[in-house]
Amino acid sequence: MGLLNNMASRMADRFRGFLPVIVDVETGGFDAERDALLEIAAVTVGMDAQGFVHPLPAVHAHVHPFPGANLDPRALEVTGIDPDNPLRGALDEQLALEHVFKAVRVAVRDSGCQRAILVGHNAAFDLGFVNAAVRRTGNKRNPFHPFSCFDTATLGGLAYGQTVLGKAVQASGRSFDTREAHSAIYDAEITATLFCDIVNRWRQLEMLEREHVSLDAG
Repeated sequence: MGLLNNMASRMADRFRGFLPVIVDVETGGFDAERDALLEIAAVTVGMDAQGFVHPLPAVHAHVHPFPGANLDPRALEVTGIDPDNPLRGALDEQLALEHVFKAVRVAVRDSGCQRAILVGHNAAFDLGFVNAAVRRTGNKRNPFHPFSCFDTATLGGLAYGQTVLGKAVQASGRSFDTREAHSAIYDAEITATLFCDIVNRWRQLEMLEREHVSLDAG
């Protein structure tokens, strides 16, 4: 129990009380107020005894378009989503949000954090659709900060000189499957891997710096 409490404390300390949660949405267009939210996936983050972070299993939901939602055929062509396919197992927006939010709230509690912070690739897009869905459904238990976020496009540019998701992932030394791209689960999971790799790269630099300081002091 003491070890678990220590891990929770380390996670809360690492991001100033926020738990990073990687989110990807697939939509019927670019307008969060008018276009449909069609799919959402979230990946929470854990931390080991050395302070390195790692992705945890994703939570995911297909979403029914809200009444009157716009569906741009060009967006559907990119995502490959057929909103009318009954095999999608889609949930109404309210149920889909609560399914994802419940898992995130549990992770926030278990990590000793106060709130989740959305991590995304071009995160403002994903956060905009999440916030719009929250407003439409009147959800009162949104675990995410309403406007702060971490953007792996920016972090990828800093760490690897690449802002495109696939190129940043490849620059990190990992493979990127373009056939799986634009699936919310795949994009959330690969973005989570990229985020953790960047955070862990910084952690390694911290440890090396402390090692050098210790050696110099000795």
